[in-house]
Amino acid sequence: MKHSTIKNTHEIMKHLLIWSVLIFAFFPLYIMFVISFKDNTQFVHAPFNFTFPLHLENWSHGFSIIAPYIGNSIFVATISVVLTLLTALCSAYVFARYDFPFKSVLWYALLGLLFMPGIMNLVPLFIIMRDLSLLNSLFGLSLIYATGGQVFCVFVLRNFIEEIPQDLFEAAQIDGATPWQQIWNVVVPMSGSILSTLAILRFIACWNNFIQPLIFINDRSKQLIPVALMELDGEYVKQWGEMMATFSIAAIPLVLIFLFSMRLFVKGIGAGAIKG
Repeated sequence: MKHSTIKNTHEIMKHLLIWSVLIFAFFPLYIMFVISFKDNTQFVHAPFNFTFPLHLENWSHGFSIIAPYIGNSIFVATISVVLTLLTALCSAYVFARYDFPFKSVLWYALLGLLFMPGIMNLVPLFIIMRDLSLLNSLFGLSLIYATGGQVFCVFVLRNFIEEIPQDLFEAAQIDGATPWQQIWNVVVPMSGSILSTLAILRFIACWNNFIQPLIFINDRSKQLIPVALMELDGEYVKQWGEMMATFSIAAIPLVLIFLFSMRLFVKGIGAGAIKG
């Protein structure tokens, strides 16, 4: 009887913890969605529940603001994710499979970049982009994003590749497979889940990035959604309903990506935990 009581208490505590996490995670989204249908007067008097009339024009106004920039954000995020995974996979394969001079030094130097805030290299990065004539270029911005995502992806993929049975690589070598063929035929099929997880994380990071497009893109027509959202920040009066509606529209692609790839994401997280 005592054991059953303790077990029930543990179950109750576990469910309370889960519900607490869910509330903290989804309550801000609920508030953002509710406020998106209000004007400022409704927001002041009742910020946490639906009020009538619903101001659907907030959503149409918000969409008109960010619609010109949706294509730019999708292009930059997609290109950067592809470049990041391709280059990180090759780098991780080299670190995992080959011995070369100063390998440990290079590896720990690479890991040291994880602790460097990205904002520290804005000035030298701006000079490099200027000298390469890549300022105000969506492809140039994609290269910046791809470079910034290398360290974490290489770190995760190297640990994963080292856990792949060496017999598979040896069998591929006996069959005459080149390193490129080993990556494509051995590493990629074995690393599908972790690659999907990294792709999701990098897409979200690129989609939400604000400082790089603000610094490196000057043409308004080439701007990305995070910078476009600044138009809603009024100097004296903020239209909270329009702001929340626009933020909700900007978050929809991320929500859809996560919903349709949730199984791959969870599988990749589990695989990374086991392989690490």
